[in-house]
Formats: sequence, C-alpha cells, structure tokens
Amino acid sequence: QVQLVESGGGLVQSGGSLRLSCTASKKIFNIVNMGWYRRTPGNQRELVGMIMSGGGTKYADSVKGRFTISGDNAKNTVYLQMNNLKPEDTAVYSCNMNARTFGYWGQGTQVTVSS
Repeated sequence: QVQLVESGGGLVQSGGSLRLSCTASKKIFNIVNMGWYRRTPGNQRELVGMIMSGGGTKYADSVKGRFTISGDNAKNTVYLQMNNLKPEDTAVYSCNMNARTFGYWGQGTQVTVSS
C-alpha cells in the first residue's frame, strides 16, 4: 500500500518561510499531477498548488508570488516552498499524487503562522 509521507510543517512568524516535502513510500507509475492542499477548521479543503506531469503549474490566487511548487515524477516527490507566510496561511497541508487510475493523499502536516 502506498503512503505519502510529508515533512516540513511547523510554527513560523509572519513573513517567514517553510518548505514542505512529500515522498511516496512505494513507486507510483504514470503520475498525472501532484499537488498540495490545505484545510482550516470549519472550511473546505482548497488547492494551494499543483504541478502537472509536463511541468505546468497552477496556484491559488492567495499564494501566487509567494509559494512555489516543484516535483520529481520519477522520484515521486513534491515540494512546496512557502515564502512571506501570513497568519491566514495557517492550516493543515496535505499532499496529493494522482496517477491515471488512482489518487493518493498524505496524512497532513500542520503549518502555523504567528502574527
């Protein structure tokens, strides 16, 4: 069974940076896209950033210019570099990897930004 293992969350002051990492425990073939999502209490999960197999990316408007997603399909690894963090970025961040026939989710890592 494939598991996605995330790391890099934590507590940071407003304006600081964090880098999240996510790696699959077993090889996933034919990845279509990899992404990061976040959820705050009482809110729905929202897409933060996504990278397609061809290298294209897309971001939530709220993080454009501050966050950068990167990844390596062959290594089944995806990163999220978060700069100029704001208190409203506080959430549980989860990674996602979608293959042609199945999607996988990480357990989530907490990011807390203090003002």
